[in-house]
Amino acid sequence: MKKNVSMVLPLVLLSLFGWSCRPADASPSPFAVTAAENFLADIAQNIAGDRLVVAPLIPYGIEPHEFEPTPRDMILVSDSDLLIVNGAGLEGWLEAGLESIGGTRIVVAASSGLVGRSREGGSAHSDADPHFWMNPILVKTYVSNILAGLVQLDPEGESLYRRNAETYTASLDELDRWISTQVAQIAPDQKILVTNHESLGYFADRYGFVILGSIFPGVSPDAQPTASQMADLVVKIRASGARAIFLETCVNSQMADQIAREAGCRVVTGLYTHSLTPPGGIAATYLAMMRHNVNLLVEALR
Repeated sequence: MKKNVSMVLPLVLLSLFGWSCRPADASPSPFAVTAAENFLADIAQNIAGDRLVVAPLIPYGIEPHEFEPTPRDMILVSDSDLLIVNGAGLEGWLEAGLESIGGTRIVVAASSGLVGRSREGGSAHSDADPHFWMNPILVKTYVSNILAGLVQLDPEGESLYRRNAETYTASLDELDRWISTQVAQIAPDQKILVTNHESLGYFADRYGFVILGSIFPGVSPDAQPTASQMADLVVKIRASGARAIFLETCVNSQMADQIAREAGCRVVTGLYTHSLTPPGGIAATYLAMMRHNVNLLVEALR
């Protein structure tokens, strides 16, 4: 039977929704807890510990921008007790089905309280950049919001959740220090990022990189570049001496290859930004994902 959970925290937002699906071999969990993205599920699982199971909605390797929930997903949404979303517009594709599902659930926007950055060129855009998680210091806000949601859902587990949140926050601080040490190997005039779309802005702000441009303008990879935009990017790369165009996983490199040939730089693939790898992979956790990406950047730019 569906559980009714009151919604009293100001950070708990009811603009989005999700579903929960626990592994068959997992211990029974008193609540169905789901995170829209698998990197969010990993962060939340570190806070929940062994008390609750947090399951991701979006499969491995799928962009949140491109994900389309199925009717089965909608059914599972209605059975969830707690959903954790990134917020800031990343899960806009979920909003349309909100009115069609029943039940009562807590929905936590992990990025609640964070202020979006001005994007490429320093200009403000109407659509905010939702990629806060690319800066581990901002993820500490995610931890606080997720912790509050878990405590509201399951007050009896509060002491455990708080201990786990403190431990994970310390891991984020350690990750931040490690990233700063690693990127210090890159000469200041080479800390230039060109990507397939604008996903590394908060990372660049934190660690002193310049976002020169992106192949697909905007924070969503759906926007197609014009010929003039591509030509302008080639000119920028040539003038700046940028060494590489960095592509996220599962991105077709054809357009990047063309720009790289004309601009005289290389294409580096394999960034994990929106999805982890399955367990056992090189980016199976949020912390591992960030370390992998930093190693890739440093190797290409130092």
